[in-house]
Amino acid sequence: MPRWKAEVMDEQAITRAVTRIAYEILEKNKGVHKLCLVGVVTRGVPLAHRIAARISEHEAMRVPVGALDVTGYRDDAARDKPRQADRTDMDFDVTGMHVVLVDDVLYTGRTIRAAIDALMDRGRPASIRLAVLVDRGHRELPIRPDFVGKNIPTARSEVVRVQLFECDGANRVLLGEKEKKPPGV
Repeated sequence: MPRWKAEVMDEQAITRAVTRIAYEILEKNKGVHKLCLVGVVTRGVPLAHRIAARISEHEAMRVPVGALDVTGYRDDAARDKPRQADRTDMDFDVTGMHVVLVDDVLYTGRTIRAAIDALMDRGRPASIRLAVLVDRGHRELPIRPDFVGKNIPTARSEVVRVQLFECDGANRVLLGEKEKKPPGV
């Protein structure tokens, strides 16, 4: 278990970031025409719903929101573990849509690569953009977010943990140190 050393975003900071991301998406897309949000399971889903709610408040139109489970598309998942049930839930076709993938933290880029593969299996979007609450750097793949709540430069030995009320009962972003394993373990 990581040792938490700082709260880098509180509830108000998260709310402001979500609002800013919503307005940036509207500006980039020039409104809501053919726009949909797809949250990466787990914490990307409530973030996508929050962004969609802000967009709806401004545009008075509902933006479709889906949930995308990328577990089966990951290149770093253990192949010998039993597969969990797919938690993807999208009741709309992404073909021809301007899709905004939403996730909580962007780190190596591997989750987003898996999300793009999973999305492409469901149709051919007109465009795919990426919105993240936290970008912590250390990319291993050439993936860059279009919309960012907060850039938090980190060391590889650090951990960023987003907590959302819908999943964790709190709204905050924590920064901590990975627990060091004792020698010989």
